Amino acid sequence: MNFLDSKIPAGPLAEKWTKYKAEQKLVNPANKRKLDIIVIGTGLAGASAAASFGELGFNVKVFCIQDSPRRAHSIAAQGGINAAKNYPNDGDSVQRLFNDTIKGGDYRAREANVYRLAEVSNSIIDQCVAQGVPFARDYSGLLANRSFGGAQVSRTFYARGQTGQQLLLGAYGALSKEIEKGTVKMYPRREMMDLVVVDGRARGVIVRNLVTGELERYSAHAVVIASGGYGRVFYLSTNAMSSNGSAIWQCYKKGACMANPCFTQIHPTCIPVHGDYQSKLTLMSESLRNDGRIWVPKDAEKARLLREGKIKATDIPEDERDYYLERRYPSFGNLVPRDVASRAAKERCDAGYGVNNTGRAVYLDFKEAIQRLGKQAVEEKYGNLFEMYERIVDENPYVTPMMIYPAVHYTMGGLWVDYELQTTVKGLFAAGEVNFSDHGANRLGASALMQGLSDGYFVLPYTMQNYLADQINEKPLDENLPQFEEAELAVRQRITRILSINGDIVTDNIHRRLGRIMWEKVGMSRTEQSLKEAIEEIKALRKEFWTRVKVPNVEGMNTELEKALRVADFLEMGELIARDALMRNESCGGHFREEYQTPDGEAQRDDEHYAFVAAYEFQGVDNEPILHKEELKFENVELKQRNYK
Repeated sequence: MNFLDSKIPAGPLAEKWTKYKAEQKLVNPANKRKLDIIVIGTGLAGASAAASFGELGFNVKVFCIQDSPRRAHSIAAQGGINAAKNYPNDGDSVQRLFNDTIKGGDYRAREANVYRLAEVSNSIIDQCVAQGVPFARDYSGLLANRSFGGAQVSRTFYARGQTGQQLLLGAYGALSKEIEKGTVKMYPRREMMDLVVVDGRARGVIVRNLVTGELERYSAHAVVIASGGYGRVFYLSTNAMSSNGSAIWQCYKKGACMANPCFTQIHPTCIPVHGDYQSKLTLMSESLRNDGRIWVPKDAEKARLLREGKIKATDIPEDERDYYLERRYPSFGNLVPRDVASRAAKERCDAGYGVNNTGRAVYLDFKEAIQRLGKQAVEEKYGNLFEMYERIVDENPYVTPMMIYPAVHYTMGGLWVDYELQTTVKGLFAAGEVNFSDHGANRLGASALMQGLSDGYFVLPYTMQNYLADQINEKPLDENLPQFEEAELAVRQRITRILSINGDIVTDNIHRRLGRIMWEKVGMSRTEQSLKEAIEEIKALRKEFWTRVKVPNVEGMNTELEKALRVADFLEMGELIARDALMRNESCGGHFREEYQTPDGEAQRDDEHYAFVAAYEFQGVDNEPILHKEELKFENVELKQRNYK
């Protein structure tokens, strides 16, 4: 059997998911009460999965790194959630959403998973409306839609600029109901430290109580990882400070393949960096590109004067503004996909047309929208986003154009999963941003919320039963088994090793330097030389970490230890990202190798040699991983150069 068995059902694409559900194995209600499921993470994917498992009757243990699921990073998703309901009657369909997602991901995603995502998207909206999510509505009372990048239809449902928060509250309500019933037990302020594998199956986890510092053991018949992406390896990103890739990394070390790690997304609409000691970046929703127009001065001299503060953006007349996205991509304009918009901004800034005192910013201007719609209408759609921008930058975006620049945002890579969302470790499932399955080399805006809720509400409840059907005679595992002892001992040894270094450099110093390497050499554009340099520099930095980092040795809560444990993982993860980018001698989506571009500067794929999922098998920290390839077969779409012009 192929090591990477995708388990894609036979038959026509539009019938695969229906066929799977009709033929899957089931667990009867009495047996569900005998089975335990662990869920790591309480964002949209984790909360919806845990609530769904609880509703079905399973015993669920759910672990939250924050003090409440309401603080999961899913709340930061501002702009909306996609679904193919075609309410505006503008030509949308499940097939079109599928096509846009495959194309947006630059033909590096698995067809069957993407079609399923498009297929269940409409059910997600119905579910959330039933939960009371306050989606925006039009004058007639129907749910409103707006456009997002990579599509020529309006399919994005939204709740002003706080869609993620409202969706998470809906999932939190469903989760709380199951906690009250007793089917779900919540463990807040816990961080997963290791996966426990018994006889080749995921059977439990070791977690650290972030308040007491104690290590705890928990067993189950299956484990779901839904802990988000690994964007913080770049240090500066739009992710929350507690967002990290450590849960993914521990699963990778226990046999779960890591897929396409170099596919990281740069979001074009972020507030620019403003200082050397900034710890994170703030996202301005992609929804702003619906009505905002992006530009830089046509004259490089005017750009210089703007950078020096001698003139203002409002001093640049209309005929001296270069609306470069509208100029280069007339069909999509400001609504091109994120990777395209990000590279275009970088190109203008590299050419000397950037603004801000750093020269690393472009303008996002609402002057035309305010004139066309009126200030009140713009405020109703984007008011909280404008308020957030003004609080951070101290400029009124109704009067002065916003300044934006690309930043690390989302990771399309993640744990390799099959059609059932099961990893290469039996019984270990991955949901949401943790897995690689749906977005290929670039995620379209408003599709992260769609995938998270799709996985949790509508996919895992079926595929989990299919796995657990032959596990009903397995009794709950004794948490004193040797495998639990060994896993906990390994965690203790790692903690002891870090605490015993007692060096002279704080963790943030190492992390910031890692982020600089990643951004400059493994970031928006990459070359063979820069990637080879990055690998060697990361190795040297990792050695420095393990000999010079200083972490206070205190009992109980120790946030510096938390950071150090995560940065230790990031230092290994960063090297794998660079290795994957070096292997892939092509450009596609968010992976842009400067050696492989079209004459007009677009990503140039090599479908003959690289139309595959790269899945890495861990062989040790200092050893090169084994590369496994899942060939991607495109039977329902035509492989062609992306064109948004």
